[in-house]
Amino acid sequence: MRGLEEERRYAERCRDALLAMISGARDNVVVGEDTWGDRYTAERLGYYLKSLARQLADEAGGPPFFGLIGYRDDDEAQEHRGQRYYLGRRHVSDAIGRPPLVIDWRAPVATSFYQATAEDPRGVAVRRRFGWAGEKLTSIEDEPLARSRYAGERDPGENAARGPRSGSGARSAADAGAGPGRDAEAGTDAARNDRVGGILRAEIERPRVGPMRDIVATIQPEQDRLVRAGLEESVCVQGAPGTGKTAVGLHRAAYLLYAHRARLKRGGVLVLGPNATFLEYISAVLPTLGEGDVEQTTIGELLAVGIDSTDGPEAAAVKHDARMAGALKRALYGRISTPGEAVVVADSSYRWRVDQHEFAQMVEEARSEATSYGLGRERVFSRVIAALQRQAEARGQNCNRVWQRRMARAVTPAVDAVWPTAKADEVLAQFLSEPADDAFTAEELTAIRWPRRRKAKSARWTAADAVLLDELSALVNRVPGYGQVIVDEAQDLSPMQCRAIARRSEHGSLTVLGDLEQGTTPWAALSWPEQLGHLGKPEAEIVTLTTGYRVPAAVVALANKLLEALDVGVPPTRSFRSDGWLSVEKVTDLGRSCSDAVRMALKEEGSIGVIVADESAAGIEASLQVQDERVTVVPAGLAKGLEFDHVVVVEPADIVDGEERGLNRLYVVLTRAVSRLEVLHRRPLPEALR
Repeated sequence: MRGLEEERRYAERCRDALLAMISGARDNVVVGEDTWGDRYTAERLGYYLKSLARQLADEAGGPPFFGLIGYRDDDEAQEHRGQRYYLGRRHVSDAIGRPPLVIDWRAPVATSFYQATAEDPRGVAVRRRFGWAGEKLTSIEDEPLARSRYAGERDPGENAARGPRSGSGARSAADAGAGPGRDAEAGTDAARNDRVGGILRAEIERPRVGPMRDIVATIQPEQDRLVRAGLEESVCVQGAPGTGKTAVGLHRAAYLLYAHRARLKRGGVLVLGPNATFLEYISAVLPTLGEGDVEQTTIGELLAVGIDSTDGPEAAAVKHDARMAGALKRALYGRISTPGEAVVVADSSYRWRVDQHEFAQMVEEARSEATSYGLGRERVFSRVIAALQRQAEARGQNCNRVWQRRMARAVTPAVDAVWPTAKADEVLAQFLSEPADDAFTAEELTAIRWPRRRKAKSARWTAADAVLLDELSALVNRVPGYGQVIVDEAQDLSPMQCRAIARRSEHGSLTVLGDLEQGTTPWAALSWPEQLGHLGKPEAEIVTLTTGYRVPAAVVALANKLLEALDVGVPPTRSFRSDGWLSVEKVTDLGRSCSDAVRMALKEEGSIGVIVADESAAGIEASLQVQDERVTVVPAGLAKGLEFDHVVVVEPADIVDGEERGLNRLYVVLTRAVSRLEVLHRRPLPEALR
């Protein structure tokens, strides 16, 4: 194997090749502007070439590779016998027709880097990791996986000549967890802990500053199996804080686009996050992996309805209830009536006729067969006109398009009378003005009834109404779907929100990410099988991750005290890390103590999050006598999914009192710390923490 200096020279060769690729991509953009072809083809070609040039340029400053696998020189290595492969975030080549200098981490051969073990080496003799400080290669670290040396391997003693230990520049294995179909086991965790080398451990404990990073350099075997699961497979990942469920979901999106780009070209990939703050935090991950064509949004933005009002807790609970799906369908299809008379159309000297019985049969058949209200109406139209056409053709009539359009105009009043057109907002406005459905109690109907009747144009919609409008819109006309939908914090989705997602993944697959312990909405899920049923994927495999690589053991121990009170039936988190720092202090002046705590935290590396009850956030931010870009004041309601090196939690009792699932919210807040957690309180701590 190459020594450190040889690896540095190879890194320079890779950088030169990447710069040449960038230059070539830019030249192709210029040449592509003069390419002959239709307008659409030229536009798509230009977009592709410019995107490629931009992606390559963005990656020019980072490490060209993060790992290497060297195969054994025997039959077990099969077609890779005696070969070695460098792995990076993207493919790097210096000439057409020659083997690549660096292979994309998503390529099939890269699977061995992530999944090979001493027990199952897959023909790999050694796995090498590289440590980087910016653009400088500072260290190499080998993990022998087999006794047999592969072709050209030097004496293992050579590898003792290492540079200083350094992080690799990728996100840590802090997000590792259990593989499909089983929990992470304590014995496995301990064994893996013993094998983790300095480069990987430094990456796990590296300070967090800025947005979320990719983890391609440190993906663990269990994560890799989830990332590379088939496109048709739907997977649910129940992950404790810091076990990597979000990272797995994002890397799965990048992998699926690499492995199934042609199949996903039409439907695409959708990533749904809990809020805009979370999306901003994860926004840099996919672009660093070379994937920019992934839609990332929230459920509210996906439904895209202007919100200018709010519901009370009782009304919101009813509107998000699964029973609303049936009520809305009954309200919509209740507009359909049984024909009371025949359809008679005058045509010159003839009169064509569809009698009442035949017309009623057409309506009933369309109602039972159609997949949407609008399609059913179109079928009634087409069947009535077809019946008239058969009569006209029997009389020798020329039934051309002009004749068919004339018949359609003549038939419209009769069809409108029994199957009227419908708009989602009009149906919902009528329903909420006078709600009536046997699935609900009188009190529930009163909770959602508008104070006075309104038309759709004057309606003031709420966030819950947006979900109902989406349900009705899909009943009227089917909505387009995605090839893969990745939904994070899925435990907080209501049954009606789940149905909106299910419609968009009906013909695709789902990657469901969440933690029942962190459920904070009034309708948060208590079990995954029920939630997966609402999401339309009851057959999805549920994978439980319990080992946290992000949260230190001291912090995990404090947060785990809340689990018994949460009563969600999931195993407690186990921390991989023995580092970390915890302080719980009773104070008399929260504002001054918080400022003092932040000033002390600024003496250390990394980001600092001050997390406080939503209604107190503005006051704490105003009293904070520290101005530094590393410091962020976060309302507890927006803390989910974020992470900071140092977290200062202000008045836990206020956080618990702030909402119905306050203890769940506090569990979320306490597990945002990557290195240090400081809890400041003036009121008594919640009982579960004492």
